[in-house]
Amino acid sequence: MKKTILFAILLITPWPAFAEVKLPALFSDNMVLQQDFNAPVWGWADPGEKVSVKGSWQLLGGSSVTADKNGKWMLKIKTPKASGPFSLTVRGKNVVKINNVLIGEVWICSGQSNMEMRLVSVPAWNRKGIFNYPNEIAAANYPDIRMFTVKKAIADEPQPYCEGSWSQCSPETAGSFSAAGYFFARELHKELGIPFGMIHTSWGGTPAEAWTSKEYLRQLPDYVPILAKNKNTPTVLYNAMIAPLIPYGIKGAIWYQGESNTGRAYQYRTLFPTMIQCWRNDWAQGDFPFYYTQIAPFNYGSEYVCPELQEAQLMTLSLPNTGMAVTTDIGNPIDIHPRNKQMVGRRLALWALAKNYGRKNIVYSGPLYGSMQKQGDKIRIFFDHTGSGLFSLGGNLKHFTIAGENKEFVEATAKIDNNTVVVSSPDVKKPLSVRYAWTNTAVGNLYNFEMLPASPFRTDDWPGVTFDKK
Repeated sequence: MKKTILFAILLITPWPAFAEVKLPALFSDNMVLQQDFNAPVWGWADPGEKVSVKGSWQLLGGSSVTADKNGKWMLKIKTPKASGPFSLTVRGKNVVKINNVLIGEVWICSGQSNMEMRLVSVPAWNRKGIFNYPNEIAAANYPDIRMFTVKKAIADEPQPYCEGSWSQCSPETAGSFSAAGYFFARELHKELGIPFGMIHTSWGGTPAEAWTSKEYLRQLPDYVPILAKNKNTPTVLYNAMIAPLIPYGIKGAIWYQGESNTGRAYQYRTLFPTMIQCWRNDWAQGDFPFYYTQIAPFNYGSEYVCPELQEAQLMTLSLPNTGMAVTTDIGNPIDIHPRNKQMVGRRLALWALAKNYGRKNIVYSGPLYGSMQKQGDKIRIFFDHTGSGLFSLGGNLKHFTIAGENKEFVEATAKIDNNTVVVSSPDVKKPLSVRYAWTNTAVGNLYNFEMLPASPFRTDDWPGVTFDKK
């Protein structure tokens, strides 16, 4: 019923009239344009109307285009290196001037409630707020960080327009910002000293299929019957809250979602990469960086669904230019919304600093499972991203289990040996598989010395509890 009402509201929302030049909400005061880029600018006018666009950084000319038969127009303007403020002027039969424009780095931040979670302690499910939020808000004096928050909406077909506005970061505005998006931008801004624009588009409790286009969901057999009989669940957020943002010039995207797909974690193995490929294809900017947060431990009720979803996220690293922030150490088994969004933003920012901003000597990931080797009654585990070395936080390694031919896992002894972990149990003479932190609420203590935690993993591919869930 809620979605039906929202859809009805969307249908009666006024769209731009063509009597004079109109722009998407993205093109408004306080906006950030992607630096050193041929930035798309588009809008609506009378069919055949000539429209010109000029940035105040352009000494000569500008660019012009003629609106098509439907009144749509688009052109590209060259942006300089990070700088500003500037103005952007659009001329047709009327003149629209956009003020306080910065040139910098633009990132999408999207997902469900853990991305939606604001600095301030609202809505009701965020009653505790993020850690130290009063002081964080009071200190949020970063005028070169801007956030555009997309108003929630759904639609059955891709929409040309969304509602929202750009806010310049200050103690008066920051409370309404996505906390994860803000802390990501703050880390990068402090390190690089350039403007950052975050386009925040998220909705709590939503599954990944809602953020994926119909064309791409049709490639997944599980979703073909769903699309045929239920048009108001899959794709509706892509249509209303992603499609209107395309093709705005961006650097990349960060994503915090997965909780709503835990019951179908095996399905997420293909759904999540498909969603990423959908966005990349539709933006037509190549394989732009896509960094995401692995879900934290939580008591979902049905055992093992959390590690199976975490595994699906780990597997998605096989896509080019992806990265994952592990959060096993900052969750709460009785609260699905970790309050430490500062750490989420920092760990996502480490990937961007290393992969996109030239910081070659930083460790940006915790240990990730690489391979295993059977050694008699033991199994040796090899890792990628060991950094300066492996260590156990707070005593002996815990939450390692081991199994033999009967596939029954028992608690194991795990010891660090250089940059490997050797796992064994006196009850398993011929081990076949090792698992780490493989429960909904397990909080492991394997780290590298850069204090980045290891992702949960398993060395087997035996069918899990969500194997046949659709």
